[in-house]
Order: sequence, then structure tokens, then C-alpha cells
Amino acid sequence: MAVPVAFFAVFFAYPVAAIVGRGLKVDGIWQFGGFGEVLARPEIRDVLWFTLWQALASTALTLLIALPGAYVFARFDFPGKQVLRAVVTVPFVLPTVVVGTAFLALLGRGGLLDELWGVRLDTTVWAILLAHVFFNYAVVVRTVGGLWAQLDPRQEEAARVLGAGRFTAWRRVTLPALAPAVAAAALMVFLFTFTSFGVVQILGGPGFSTLEVEIYRQTAQLLALPTAAVLTLVQFVAVGAILAVHAWTVRRRERALKLVDPAQTARRPSGAGQWTLLAGVLLSVLVLILLPLAVLVERSLGGSGLAYYRALTSADANSGTFLVAPIEAIGNSLRYAVVATLIALVVGGLAAAALTRRAGRLVRGFDALLMLPLGVSAVTVGFGFLITLDKPPLDLRTSWILVPLAQALVGVPFVVRTMLPVLRAVDARLREAAGVLGASPLRAWREVDLPLVRRALLVAAGFAFAVSLGEFGATVFIARPDNPTLPVAVARLLGRSGELNYGQAMALSTILMLVCAVSLLLLERIRTDRSGEF
Repeated sequence: MAVPVAFFAVFFAYPVAAIVGRGLKVDGIWQFGGFGEVLARPEIRDVLWFTLWQALASTALTLLIALPGAYVFARFDFPGKQVLRAVVTVPFVLPTVVVGTAFLALLGRGGLLDELWGVRLDTTVWAILLAHVFFNYAVVVRTVGGLWAQLDPRQEEAARVLGAGRFTAWRRVTLPALAPAVAAAALMVFLFTFTSFGVVQILGGPGFSTLEVEIYRQTAQLLALPTAAVLTLVQFVAVGAILAVHAWTVRRRERALKLVDPAQTARRPSGAGQWTLLAGVLLSVLVLILLPLAVLVERSLGGSGLAYYRALTSADANSGTFLVAPIEAIGNSLRYAVVATLIALVVGGLAAAALTRRAGRLVRGFDALLMLPLGVSAVTVGFGFLITLDKPPLDLRTSWILVPLAQALVGVPFVVRTMLPVLRAVDARLREAAGVLGASPLRAWREVDLPLVRRALLVAAGFAFAVSLGEFGATVFIARPDNPTLPVAVARLLGRSGELNYGQAMALSTILMLVCAVSLLLLERIRTDRSGEF
């Protein structure tokens, strides 16, 4: 546990604490009176209320649209199912900047809806809600559908034999078994939408602001650190409560159920009702997921072929936006993501190993600590890097390693969640037998554990690479102007007027989307079981 604890202490707790301290300390004395003053301001109350209700609305809408998809993937067997499973997962690993850009191309000025019917939904709450559903559809399908596929259908069939109707049998047998998974999925969707940044910033316009967006505005634009510190602590408390409830639902889910092989439960659809349900789910995937991505690609091509892509290679065409050609952001992002993935694998792998060998409250607290970077403001972390890692022995402000370190913080939770179920499944008696035969602990790990978890390790590496590639909240602060990453480059292009800038943003977003999609498709080929789901 020492290495992960040290990593999080130096590169997460220290920067966040420093930002909070700067905002709440006056002449070295903590001043908490500002809490009431900040939270009493009408504009801040409006931000808190919008953050809460849009997260609740996004969660409810996501469950409403995605639960039928979870059932279809769990109970039906149809051609192209594995490819479609990968397709619906692609949005989850897409950077929020790309998601915002895709919906801007569909719903914004000059977008598909604007061209066909003269309708614009950008700068409205509907654009934000639909983008959140697009982003979190896979969370529900993977979490609920993964469990649904392993529930023994004979239990519901037995209830039918005893006289229960179809709905009564589902309500009394299946729904209670699914409830912890549905609750866990809902909490994760609520967490991701509660801390939404890139989607709200791009689609919401100046009229809508979540806590994360407001922290960015107070920190980067107004330099109002006391207000930002108060909002950071409010978000920290809310995220801590969400993670605590999520941990409780996961533990309940793990204890309560006996599961079967998913291959035994999936059947070919039969009857008009099942075929209609399958067609409806496929249509929703087509409209909600594939259409925004297709429009993004079409806008990147424009009416002039590859002109926008060719402009990415020229620094002269972007002299007012970049110090280098935008195409260099691709190489920068790939290099940063590779290094961030290696860091996340080392830190997350050690953390997962520690969690499998120990138990108790300390370990549960350690597990919760590993999840905090998913909910704590990435803006706070990025700005904290700048003001804390600026003097020996950790003077890293001018070092390229700062970006991979920030990205690795987001990748570690995915590595832990992917590796942990597989490591827990390794029989400890195998290690003990290797030890009896004279193997050292290191050799026992190399000869016993590594072959069993190699596939999960590759899956974890893929997820860490994808989320590192798309990290935006912290990177926007620390990426140097001469070394921009892809999400930062897209945001800069969207922030400037002109058709060329818009087209190049679409082109870079398409490239980033393709890299993430290829990563997901490779993961689906590597993974042969359902371990390590979200």
C-alpha cells in the first residue's frame, strides 16, 4: 500500500489541500466564515441547484433509455452483439470535449437539426441531458446488463409455475436481485453528471454552470480562490457521500446473489414483442450514439474533402491559436497517454494487490481514496499542480511529466476496478503450493498470478490509456502552449470563431474518437469473460 498511498498523497491530496488552504487561510489563520457568505450568494445557489437537478434528471433519463438495452444485451443472442456492445461502450471512454463537439455538430448552429428543420438545442438544458445520456449509456448496460445476464431465469420461471403473472414474477424475483446493480449504476451516472465539466462548458453556454464549471471560472478567470475553495469542499463532501453509498450497494450486491454462466441465459428473440424490443433498442443506439458520431465525422470532412485535416499540419494557418501545428497534439497525447498508462498500471496494480491481501476498515478507506479522483474537481487538481509542484525537490512546472501524472490519477481507479475482481479470484493455495516448492514470493507472483491476470492487465491498460488520452479538466491548466494535448487543442479551436477553426476542431475530435474506438474494439477482443466491468 505504500507506493499508492505516497502517490496519492503527493499528487492528489497535497495539491487539493494547497488550493483549499490558499482560499481559506488569511495570514496563516483558517477562516471558515466565508462558507456562509459564499453559499448565500444567489448565483452560487443557482449553480448548486442546477448541478443537483441536472444530475438527477440525467440519471433518470439514462436509466429510462438504457435499462431496455441492458435487458437486450443480457437475455438476447443476435448477430453482431459483441460489436454492438463495443459500440455502445465507445462514448464512455470518449473525452467529454469530443462528446460536446459531436452534439454541437448535431444540435448547434449550422448543425444537422439546424439545417434540416431550423432547430437549435445548444445552450439549452436538453443538449446537456442528451449528451449525458450518450456518455453514460454504457454504464447502465454494462453494470445492470452484466448482472442480469448472470441471473438464473429458472427462479422467475418457478414463480410463473406457482401462479404469478409475468410482471409479478419480474417484480418479486428479478427486480430485487437487480436493485443493487441498478442503484450502483444510478450512483455512478449521478457522480459523473454531478461533476460534469466539458459537456456543460461546450453545450451549455454562459447560461448554465455546474459546480465543476464554476470552480474553473472562479479559479482560472476570476482568480477568486476563496470562492473556489468553498465550492471544492462542497463538491468533495458530496462526492464522498456518493462513493460511500456506492460502496455499500456494491458490497450488498456481492453478498446476495448466486450467479450462472451468461451463455446459459442468452436466447434468440422469439415472438413479435421481443423482436420489437430488440428493434427499439437498436434504433435508440442508432439515433443516440451512432448519429452524433456520424455527424461529427461528416462535419470534419465539410464540403471540401480533407481540407480541415490538411490545415491541421500547418502552424501558419493557426498562428493565432497555436505555437505549433495542431497535428502535433496527436503525438503529444499519445506519448503522454502511454506514460500515464504505465504509471497507472504500477500504482493501480499495487493497490489492487494490497486490497486482495488485506481486509478491514483501513482497506475500505483506502479503496474509497482510490476512487476520489473521479469525483473531485480535476480543475482543482490541475491548478494545485501549478502552485505546489514548483520548488525542489518536486519542481515539475516546466517538466513534461506533469501531464502524465495528472492523467494517471484518473486512470488508477479504472485499473483497480478492472484488476480487483480477477485478483480476488486467484486461489491463494496456488501461491502457497509454489512457496512450498521453493519459489520466492516474486517468482510465485511471476509464475502463478501473472499468467492468470495477464488478460485483465491488458484490459486495464486499455481503459487507462483511453481515459488518459481524453483527460481535460486538469490538463487544460498544465499542458504547455507548445505541447498541447488533443482535448486541449479541440477546446482552443472551439473557443475561436471562424469556419476553419470549427472544421479543425471537428477533425481533431474525429481523430480522437477513432483512437478511442479502436482501443475499445481491441479490448473486446482481448476480454473473454465479464470480469472487471464498470
